[in-house]
Amino acid sequence: MALIVRKYGGSSVADLEKIRNIARKLVDLRREGNDLIVVLSAMKGETDRLINLAKEINPRPDPREMDCLVSIGEQTTVSLMAMTLIGMGQDAVSLLGHQARILTDNAFGSARIENVDASRMRDELKKGRIVVVAGFQGIDPDENITTLGRGGSDTTAVALAAAVSADVCEIFTDVTGVFTTDPNVVPKARKLDRISYDEMMEMASLGAKVLEIRSVEYAKNYNVPLHVRSTFSDEQGTMVVKEDKNMEKQVVSGVAYDKNEARLTVTKVPDRPGIAYKILKPISDANIVVDMIIQNTRAEDMTDITFTVPKKDFQTAMHLLQETAKEIGATRVLGDDNISKVSIVGVGMRNHPGVATEMFGVLSQHNINIMMISTSEIKISCVIDEKYTELAVRVLHDAFGLGKDPKEAHQ
Repeated sequence: MALIVRKYGGSSVADLEKIRNIARKLVDLRREGNDLIVVLSAMKGETDRLINLAKEINPRPDPREMDCLVSIGEQTTVSLMAMTLIGMGQDAVSLLGHQARILTDNAFGSARIENVDASRMRDELKKGRIVVVAGFQGIDPDENITTLGRGGSDTTAVALAAAVSADVCEIFTDVTGVFTTDPNVVPKARKLDRISYDEMMEMASLGAKVLEIRSVEYAKNYNVPLHVRSTFSDEQGTMVVKEDKNMEKQVVSGVAYDKNEARLTVTKVPDRPGIAYKILKPISDANIVVDMIIQNTRAEDMTDITFTVPKKDFQTAMHLLQETAKEIGATRVLGDDNISKVSIVGVGMRNHPGVATEMFGVLSQHNINIMMISTSEIKISCVIDEKYTELAVRVLHDAFGLGKDPKEAHQ
């Protein structure tokens, strides 16, 4: 039989009846002879409730104490699950992040896993127990509770699967797998049977919310097979695995979009060495992530620099940029938070020329203006006006035949 790591998200453990339903499936799986480690998120909405409590006390709560507080959500669900399993006659034990020895750095709120000591979990498995581990949390070198940031339970599950050499890591969520695009935008979006780690990382970074990007990166580094599937259905989901030659036959695997970006432009910047550093350093110091960057050369040794940031950081970045513009003698700062990024992703792009041209042509045919372009080996992203997002996703999905069976799709 197999050693399986399963992760259930907040919507899957939203109430006691859902916890009982999951517990029944786990008992059946254990009775078939499988060893099980189960990673749980907090109940849906619980983490937000705890964050709001903290902000009522202090609008800028201490990061260490914040991690201590929000970790309570996962502690609740793992305890309830272990109790439920024991009540069904199945031996089980709940472990918090520090008990499972998930060792992280000390970046409170966005800690990174540095190591996992799996000895305790292995001992519990040998006793025939289902091991129920709190997702999203760990412990730093000073024995402080840390949290991994939003979506961190995915990363917990993959890290544990790597540490115990699990046969598979199953990520259970409220969707049946990874789709060619958002089914809410394109009803005929098709569920993918398989997708490569690289494609999934691109999709996650570009707005697809199925998996947290760090979890996919971790899975790729340690070659952990991921199975994304639904809590509420027994059907097979999507396997996230190493790339194979068959994947290259499909030029484009998916269309992703992200409405949570904003664009900033500094105009008439003196074109001299180090100027980009001076513009972006204050943004970086404020822990604001910069995505796409374009520099346009003007006449008279002047240039324009445009880049995108998360929409939530738009006002802060705008303020910092205005201060920097004064210091470096730039003319002005322009901002636009009514944009979105639409992207096509596929490992097949490596060997098929003309994909970018086709993408640009499709957008042009529908009078969708492209403001910025970014490319990688397996991705092309365009920044467009936000109001055209859904239209762009639909026409690109159709243009590359993503709603069809792969054998019939556009080559």
